[in-house]
Amino acid sequence: MRLSIRASGTAERVAAPRGSSSPAWRRFRRHRPAVVGLLVLAALCLAALLAPVLTPYSPTRTDMASMLARPSPTHPMGTDELGRDLLTRVLYSGRISLGLGLLAMTIAVTVGTVIGALAGYSGGAIDNALMRLTDVLLAFPQLFLLILMTSLFGTGVVSIAVIVGGLRWMGVARLARAMFLSLREREFVEAARAGGATPFTVIWRHILPNAWSPIIVAATVGVAEAIVLESSLSFLGLGVQPPTATWGNMLRSAQDQIVQAPWTAFFPGLMIFVTVLSINHIGDAARDALDARQARR
Repeated sequence: MRLSIRASGTAERVAAPRGSSSPAWRRFRRHRPAVVGLLVLAALCLAALLAPVLTPYSPTRTDMASMLARPSPTHPMGTDELGRDLLTRVLYSGRISLGLGLLAMTIAVTVGTVIGALAGYSGGAIDNALMRLTDVLLAFPQLFLLILMTSLFGTGVVSIAVIVGGLRWMGVARLARAMFLSLREREFVEAARAGGATPFTVIWRHILPNAWSPIIVAATVGVAEAIVLESSLSFLGLGVQPPTATWGNMLRSAQDQIVQAPWTAFFPGLMIFVTVLSINHIGDAARDALDARQARR
């Protein structure tokens, strides 16, 4: 009897992803803007990775003879105030901005999931303590905390990613807690407990795989938010510092030339806009595709 209970609990956990993966992808494909966004985002990531192949220039190479040159076949996006090729800098900046967003949300999802899982599964005093901590951090203005943290811990790429990720986990924690509260009393979880599974095993093997859907959606949208936050910090001069190029500090550098050479601000701003719009469409489609209510239709 003990073995059969454990088997049935495991079967429920394992069978769900197999049955829902293909329909979820079909539902995702019905969302045309999300499919376009996915292709655009993949193209941006690929272009950033292949930047040394796609452009013959260095992102830090200056050419005073080509200062503020208009877009042309030689410089498709023009040049900046130091004669640096903007296309090259946009591509290399994409590596930093996209990578920083992914790293920040990896940190946020990891911290938020751990805290939310502990709060939702444990309940009682642990739940109250962790959720009050979450509420306190949510009550502080995010930009103020970001400025304070960057002044204390520096403006390197990794530092900014850790700071942004460390201040974006609260929403993920609340989502994870809600999912754990709803799943911890389900039959397959009770069966796992009755079969002698440890709390860690119950959380890792039985509850967490069934709680991923809203966390994945939050992480997807959170990448866009992290990119915007980093760009805002860099625009204020508190983010990643030159000569390392990001889309945000490229916008900051373009402030003085925005009338004389509007392309110096247009193309970095366009990259932020297109990237964030694409990720938001992907997040909306992922939410609909992974929604259990949609799956039953």
